[in-house]
Order: sequence, then structure tokens, then C-alpha cells
Amino acid sequence: MAPTLTTAHARRWWMAVTAVIENLLFSAVLLGWGSLLIMLKSEGFYAYLCHEPETNSSVDGNTMDVVIRMNGWLICKEQDEMLNLAFTVGSFLLSAITLPLGIVMDKYGPRKLRLLGSACFSVSCILIAYGASNPDSLSVLIFIALSLNGFGGMCMTFTSLTLPNMFGDLRSTFIALMIGSYASSAVTFPGVKVIYDLGVTFITILLVWAACSGLVFINCFFNWPLEPFPGPEDMDYTVKIKFSWLGFDHKITGKQFYKQVTTVGRRLSVGNSMKQHPKELATQEGNKLCLSTVDLEVKCQPQAEETPSFMRSIFSPIFMLSLVTMCVTQLRLIFYMGAMNGILEALVDGNLDTVSLYTSIFGVLQLLCLLTAPVIGYIMDWKLKECDDGSKEDDEKEPSKDGKQPKKRDRQIQKITNAMRAFVFTNLLLVGFGVTCLIPNLPLQIISFILHTVVRGFIHSGVGGLYAAVYPSTQFGSLTGMQSLISALFALLQQPLFMAMMGPLEGDPLWVNVGLLGLSMLGFCLPLYLIYFRQQLQRQKKQKEEDASLFVKINGSNTQEAFI
Repeated sequence: MAPTLTTAHARRWWMAVTAVIENLLFSAVLLGWGSLLIMLKSEGFYAYLCHEPETNSSVDGNTMDVVIRMNGWLICKEQDEMLNLAFTVGSFLLSAITLPLGIVMDKYGPRKLRLLGSACFSVSCILIAYGASNPDSLSVLIFIALSLNGFGGMCMTFTSLTLPNMFGDLRSTFIALMIGSYASSAVTFPGVKVIYDLGVTFITILLVWAACSGLVFINCFFNWPLEPFPGPEDMDYTVKIKFSWLGFDHKITGKQFYKQVTTVGRRLSVGNSMKQHPKELATQEGNKLCLSTVDLEVKCQPQAEETPSFMRSIFSPIFMLSLVTMCVTQLRLIFYMGAMNGILEALVDGNLDTVSLYTSIFGVLQLLCLLTAPVIGYIMDWKLKECDDGSKEDDEKEPSKDGKQPKKRDRQIQKITNAMRAFVFTNLLLVGFGVTCLIPNLPLQIISFILHTVVRGFIHSGVGGLYAAVYPSTQFGSLTGMQSLISALFALLQQPLFMAMMGPLEGDPLWVNVGLLGLSMLGFCLPLYLIYFRQQLQRQKKQKEEDASLFVKINGSNTQEAFI
């Protein structure tokens, strides 16, 4: 039975903690593909594609073909190609499915998608375990299993991004925490491999993992509400007034409900003469909710204008520039991940043991995403508690001892300022990462690993916090999905870059890194525009304050009803 929004708000801390753990264990685990690939080969997936020669080795000139086995199963190039094709299908769904998931989530809420995602993840684990029982006949199940794994993981990731709406001014911090746990889930399969190396059977591990995913289903079923989580601007959970005896059918609660009731009561005292001019009443300054007796005839245009359409949000300069920033950053990060082994081999003259050591270090450092992502969220939430939320209560507070009303920061301006600082910081780290990649020094690559991991967590958290700050909460999923899909398509350019490095450049990534470093400078376009946008908001606020000085208050009310 689905809880109400009020009940879910009371359980928000439990939901947040469990969502972080669930993201770590069940979201983008396919990013740890290297460890899963070793286990799949050890279990004989597609080993039947490998053929053992008549003799263990055959010498033809200077060439020697040696039979390689892993856990008794043959391994070969054809097996690698087939398993990597399965991984490509699953990882593609991690990005391509984001847009339709965002649209569905914005309309129907996160509960159904999260239930579906946890069920798909459980089924994927069961299918892999079933395939491992007879890999000669059931290896093809790995394609279906990894597709369900990618789809289920993205469902749980996306739905967790709506949960921070219940944390008010800490929303960006919690978005960063959710994204950090998603990015850190790459360490899950390396952890599973440690258990596998200790002697626990592969099938047992997967069945226990499927059962744990079932716990995610149960947790969501009892704690996640049917309705989407409204943003702090749309809902105030702290207002607890019970008006069930009024019998309203409107789906509003909290501060919105309180405002409507008080507004209707205030307008009823105006008199019947005002009812003869309902359009004037509806368009009057400060009156955003229509009188119940005339709302069939009058549309509240001021309220409708506050929420931009989805297409308007898509073509807004902030979203377009965030796409540029995200595309450039994704291409820079993904190219490094693909070329990392080749770069390390060139630095150590082919010493595979050293390459394996540094690759393991890179995998362990992925946990930094979880530890550092909340930092960018804290920057996005900086001093929001000191801002004016535009409510009546702020206007009615008593002045200070000197008789002056304490001046508060403008919330929208503060959000834009915080986002500008976050993206400047992130882009500086990205440029620093590009510089370290240009220096052919092996110990310095540890710094590159750290910067790579931190930037990966920061950029996702920063973009998520920016969308939550600027756009309506009902468009968050759709905008994030659109951004993720476009940036994933742009990141496919890393393949021709990799081929250029291995071909004409003879394995030297210097000129590719120089080009990507120059391309990274485009990331500063977004914070530069945010500075311009903030100046616009400041001018609008100043003009509004000057216009407000023309109004006078009459009848002992705080409502501005006339001007001179």
C-alpha cells in the first residue's frame, strides 16, 4: 500500500540512506565491467567459440600460438568480442533509456519505475546465474541479462534523483550524494570478484544479489508514494493543517492549500461589487489563485506564466550551454578511460603487472565520487537558508531594533551565483586533469586518476543541481534524460579519436590530449553566461523594488492595492 506524501516526508531520511546504498549496489554496476568479464570467462560464457588446436603450441617461423585457459575454460578473441558486444548493449541502455525514463517519471512519479527497475535487476541476476549453470547452451542469456541490468540500474538511479526534493534548501547536496553513489557503483563488481576469488560460487553470489534487489522492491513498495515528489517551491511539508471536512477535490497540500484557503477567505470579505469584475480580481497583483466562485470563468494567467513549457526549457541558453559543457566533459573523461591501458603500457614499457596495479588503483579511487560529490552540492546550496522565499511570512516579520526590516538575499540570484561558482571550480579541475595527461610521468597518473574521478562526480552533480535550481521540478527528469542522451551520443566520438591515436599517431595520445584540452575551454561558456544572467536578475530585482516604492498601503493591510 503506497504511503501519502506526508508519510513519505516523515520517512525521508530512511529513504535517502537506503537510496544511497541501493545506488551503490544496483545502479550503474556495469561500469565495473572489467571484473565481471573475468568472472564470465571463468564460468565458460561463450567458451564454445574457442577451439583447441591439435597440439598445445605450434611454431610457424617466429610466431607461437599458445592455448590459454581460465578456470579450465578456453578463452579467445572471439569470446572477448561476443562478451564485449553484450556489454555494449547493456551500457548503451544506461544512457539511451534516460530520456523516456525521465518523461515517464515526470508524469507518473518514481514509485512504479523503481519497482520495475528493482524487478528487472533481480531477473538479470537470475538469468546470469541460470546461464552459468550450462554456458555451452545458455550463454546467449547474457545479452538479455545485461540489457535488463542496465535498464533496471538506470530506473533506480533516475528515481533516486527526485528524492532530494523533500530536503528543501539541501536539495542540491542530496542530488550530489545520489549521483556520487551512482558514479561509485563501478566498485561493486570488483567487490563481487573479491568474494568470488575467496571461493564462493558465481551462482550463489548472483542469487543472493537477486534477493537483495528484492529487498529494494519491498522497501519501495512500503515507503515510496504514488505521487511525484514536488519541489520545495511547490510544496511546504511543514504546514500541517487538516481541512478534510471542507471536501476539496483539488490535489494540493501544505502551503499551497493554506494559501488558497486564506486567499478565498480574504476575497469573500471584499464584497459582491468585486464579483462583478472577476477578470480584474484575477489579474490583480498578488492574487495568483482564482476565487472559487469564478474560477470556471477566469483563468489564472499569472500563475501559468511562471512555469515555462518543456520546449522553452530545452531551447533556453542555460540548458544549451549545459549540453556543451556536459558533452565536452564526457568526451574528455571517456576517452581517457578507453585509452588508459595503452597510455600506461607506453609509460612502463609493456610491464603488464604494473599496468594491472595502476588499473586496480584507478578502480578503487572510484569511491571518491561518493565522498566528493556532496562538496559540489554544498556549493550549490551555499547560503540558501538566508534567502527570501517570497512568502508572506517573511514580509510580516518584526523589524530589527533600529526599525529597519532585515534585508534577505534573493533566492533565485543566490542559486545562479552558486551554480556559477560550482561550474568554474569543476572546469578548473577539468583543465588541471588535461594538463596532467600531457605529462608522461607514471606517478603523476595517480593525480590524473583522482582528478578524473572527482570531475566525473562533480559534473553530474553540478548539472543536476543546476536543473533543480532553474527549471520546474516536473521537468527535471525529462531535461536530465535529454542531456544524458545527447552527451552519450557525442561521447561516441571517442572511438574515432582512439583509432586515430592507435593508427596515424602510433599510440601517442599527445596531440589528442592537446585537442581535448583546448575543447575543454568551452566549458567556461556556461559560468560566463550565468554571470550575465545573474546581472539580468539583479537589474530586474532593482527595477521591481523601485516600482514597489510607488505603491502605498491602505486599509491597514499589507496588500498593495493602490499606487500614486
